[in-house]
Amino acid sequence: MSNLKNLNQERIVLIVAVLIFVIASVALPGFLSAPNLISIVRSISVLGILALGMSVVIIGRGIDLSMVAIMAMSVAWYLQLLGDGMADHTALLLVLAGVLAIGLLNGFLVAYADVPAIFVTLASGSFVFGYVRSQLISSDAVPVPEGHWVALLGGLRFASIPVEVYLFALLSGAMFLFLRYTKWGRYVYYAGDNPNASRNIGIPVRPMLVLRYVLAALISFVAGLLTAASLHSINTRVVNSNLLYDIVLVAVIGGIGLSGGKGGVRNVLVGAALIGIMLNAMTIIDIPLLYQNLIKSTILLLAIIFDGVLNPRDEQTAQQGDI
Repeated sequence: MSNLKNLNQERIVLIVAVLIFVIASVALPGFLSAPNLISIVRSISVLGILALGMSVVIIGRGIDLSMVAIMAMSVAWYLQLLGDGMADHTALLLVLAGVLAIGLLNGFLVAYADVPAIFVTLASGSFVFGYVRSQLISSDAVPVPEGHWVALLGGLRFASIPVEVYLFALLSGAMFLFLRYTKWGRYVYYAGDNPNASRNIGIPVRPMLVLRYVLAALISFVAGLLTAASLHSINTRVVNSNLLYDIVLVAVIGGIGLSGGKGGVRNVLVGAALIGIMLNAMTIIDIPLLYQNLIKSTILLLAIIFDGVLNPRDEQTAQQGDI
């Protein structure tokens, strides 16, 4: 019954996305042009990649509020190291070690110290932003060195489609295979649905929890590299933007249950499609950013309420306090 409800939610969101697309195609000049359609897909690529990382955490009955901070600050530090003259491979390995350390710390505190995920990741995200900005980089915006592979990556096109679209598709496929066809992927669903029962049948619930936060951190770094490739710089002020709420919005509105154990890659794709089409249409109409944020926040609130009706949290979930 629960799966049917989730499927219905997914279908509703897909129908709404198609309706908005059809109406915008008829009413808005230039909406159906090839450059604008490519712009829509490109705009949701990085958001969709981040939502993939968030989704694997939410399915396992958690949440990661540090993803945007990791995305921006890790890449800013990497570019700063390059600008200071450090060898590329050394800088990359050093930053990767830092990203892994934050993911491991998040996972350890949630899994083994039993600290609620919302507080752990909120604190770690604030720490990453504050430490990197004050100690490791010299300005809010850090440019990509001229001729660097990150800059070259941003200019790659195949059949006029930017490379980040293909990478989003590739990561979506890899995440789908992981969740659907691997033992560890199935463990994510089991632990999210009933962690105590999973532990009793021998599933390594705590190590799997750590793995999910490490995956989210690594995916955040990839999203940051693609952002820098597209813009030829990374602006750390994105940490204080609404991007984090957009990530949660894509996951929840697509049908991934906040109570854990439900959802998948298809839900991320449906949610990303709706948000991408809607934001593009609002931009063409020239709706002020303030009202765009109001509309998005209203949709997020309704999605959370809808999720609560379809996927009520049981007593066990409430006691965990992870969401």
